[in-house]
Amino acid sequence: MMKLNMLGLGALMALCFTAAQAQTVYRIVGPDGKVSFSDKPPAARENASATNARGQSLPLGGGNAVLPYELRQVADRYPVMLYTSENCAPCSSGRSLLTSRGVPFSERTVSTSEDGEALQRITGESTLPFLMVGGQKIKGFSDSEWSQFLDAAGYPKTSALPSGYRNGLSAPLVAVQKPAAPATGAQAGKAPVPAPQAPVDTPPPSNPAGITF
Repeated sequence: MMKLNMLGLGALMALCFTAAQAQTVYRIVGPDGKVSFSDKPPAARENASATNARGQSLPLGGGNAVLPYELRQVADRYPVMLYTSENCAPCSSGRSLLTSRGVPFSERTVSTSEDGEALQRITGESTLPFLMVGGQKIKGFSDSEWSQFLDAAGYPKTSALPSGYRNGLSAPLVAVQKPAAPATGAQAGKAPVPAPQAPVDTPPPSNPAGITF
């Protein structure tokens, strides 16, 4: 694990916070069937919807507007992103630390081979949990190390979140953009009919993402 003194860590974070901030990686399927990946949301299209690989609608993310001013300044400058997986005890410990300390964070889950490939591109690692504080990358869970980075970023040691605040729901790391089929004949000019929701697949037990804990 990386060991930095507080002064050095603060300077390093000031230089790195504008580095690539972890976001959902979008898997975009074009009308011709061509697949591409991007860390930027695809342009809004009429009758198009963003879903994950299992056909589930992605949760809408909330902003930091409701946070107290000082905490909002820290969260905007050094956003916290947590990468996790199911049945991962260290991931649960890391999530509990952030929640108990009142750190607003986003969470991306890694459960498919595509998620695993995206995690490698973003972090260069395949080990979970993985924490990003601004541009700083922390591999694995360590209470003391995570606390050191959060302290250096300026997050309060005790929760300053408003009553009733809840972090957004976790979302798959890779999202799929599926364009709707063009309307033809009698369907033209009619209101779109919502597509039936796809059933949720249970992730296979073989750990296709190749993640180690």
